[in-house]
Amino acid sequence: MTGRIRPLSEFIANQIAAGEVVERPASIVKELVENSLDAEASSIRVDIEQAGVKRIRVRDDGLGIHADDMTLAVARHATSKIAAAADLGEIATMGFRGEALASVASVARLAITSCRKDADSAWRLEVAGGELVGHRPAAHPPGTTVEVTDLFYNTPARRKFLKTERTESAHVQDAYRRVALANPAVAFELTAGARTLDYLTPGSDTDRVGAVFGERFLDESTVIDESGGGMRLNGWIGRPTYSDSRPTRQRFFVNGRPVHDRLAGHAVRQAYRDVLFHGRHPVFVLFLTLDPSMVDVNVHPTKSEVRFRDSRDVHDFVFGKLSRALRDLRPGASATSRGDRPDESAAAGQRTFPFEHGENRHVDSTSLARLFHERDAALELRDGGQLPESSAGTPPLGYAVAQIHGIYILAENEQGLVIVDMHAAHERITYERLKTQLLGGAVDRQRLLVPLSLDVSTTEADLIEARSGELEELGMVMERNGPASVVVREVPALLLDTDIEQLARDVLADFAAFGASDVLIERQERLLAGTACHASIRANRRLSLPEMNALLRDMETTENAGQCNHGRPTFVIQPLDALDRLFLRGQ
Repeated sequence: MTGRIRPLSEFIANQIAAGEVVERPASIVKELVENSLDAEASSIRVDIEQAGVKRIRVRDDGLGIHADDMTLAVARHATSKIAAAADLGEIATMGFRGEALASVASVARLAITSCRKDADSAWRLEVAGGELVGHRPAAHPPGTTVEVTDLFYNTPARRKFLKTERTESAHVQDAYRRVALANPAVAFELTAGARTLDYLTPGSDTDRVGAVFGERFLDESTVIDESGGGMRLNGWIGRPTYSDSRPTRQRFFVNGRPVHDRLAGHAVRQAYRDVLFHGRHPVFVLFLTLDPSMVDVNVHPTKSEVRFRDSRDVHDFVFGKLSRALRDLRPGASATSRGDRPDESAAAGQRTFPFEHGENRHVDSTSLARLFHERDAALELRDGGQLPESSAGTPPLGYAVAQIHGIYILAENEQGLVIVDMHAAHERITYERLKTQLLGGAVDRQRLLVPLSLDVSTTEADLIEARSGELEELGMVMERNGPASVVVREVPALLLDTDIEQLARDVLADFAAFGASDVLIERQERLLAGTACHASIRANRRLSLPEMNALLRDMETTENAGQCNHGRPTFVIQPLDALDRLFLRGQ
């Protein structure tokens, strides 16, 4: 039984706020670095001891804090970032809540030393457990140093929930690098005592991404920069053949703020859904820029979550642009990851090369199916031993020269040796053609002999009533027949043998969570992928040279041709210099 209502003390209120903002040392590093960025710092140094539990020190060369404002800096809900309620609708700074320093001061010993560029001297403020200890002049160059020591010294129960020093240090580095990625013009340094953990010099976006994720990431990814509907999406997306077993290298930023957004994550997964090997996760660094009034960052105390005003538009924009970029990564498509040089895949040896589109393209795109019956031309090529010539030069995947064990096609292009898994390649070609037929016109629907009635929530029933037209375009006819019930009357013909009730509930869940659903299309594509697999060239089938060349030409004009329907690579290229190294030529 509860007692009478009474106001909490300032100490307890600060402890509650600290529990929301200060989860671990990495939380403090993130908040302090963001404050430095808001102060227009061009250089930020972070120093930690015992993974930040013993000490965290963040030093910058920013604008500094006025001496008269230092006590306010550690007061709750005191900030220089906003002044009126209307400012919350257009937040352009990293911080704005005025809670971070007050929360840190309540669970640690805090010292702030700051000097404004126009001030005669610096001032130092010391706080312990939320209580002011001292405020006096000090020596300090222009900028600010914030030092946090003995984290959770007055709340030992919370200190017990911290992980090992190694784990907490990893979290600190992750938080530091997330912020650094979005601010390439700022120099960052992270040290642990006398040891330098990381040092990032100012540079371009590409330089910063390469420094954080490595040159290999840049080589294995492609640049995306798309705009539309008042939004811009730019960054790097890894090729489907370059992925991780865990989603550890996925960075998404909204107006320069690192966030964990469920809607954006779903859009990215959907874009990669039929090109990624099962159990793998894409790697990417993406920046979404839009009007600050279109996104609410005042959702969570840590500011790691956002809410979009038009979430459906954002989801469709991200999915559409990424899907288009991935489809363009076929052999010969003009997609480059750094400037205008070709992409290179150091591990798999796979490359994409500039390819001329339009009416002047001189690459023969004759259908593979028709050439299966043209054996005479094959015999002539074998006897003559001549490779066809093209006025446009050698095609990206070159010309076939042989077949190995009825599985792989060997081809020669300007770069070197091309090795193609013929079943995987033909499987993707067939699958893409089936998808084009499926999505090219209206989805064939099948009326259920006995309509299926479902009990749903009132919200879901309202959703069906409002979005019935969209569902019908996807091939499913659902109608509301009561306050909390719907009836399914028609489904896509391809999905007639599936669990209709589970299918309907999955569609409803997607519409409720993301404002759209790809369940129906995804299920149909899954069936088409199986059909394509069974209809493709099987192992040990001997192909003529024209048939092999036709397969190569089809690959060059097929979307997503770099991997099969299961995410496996369809071809690799061994450059001539790599072959020379194998045989020690020129050494």
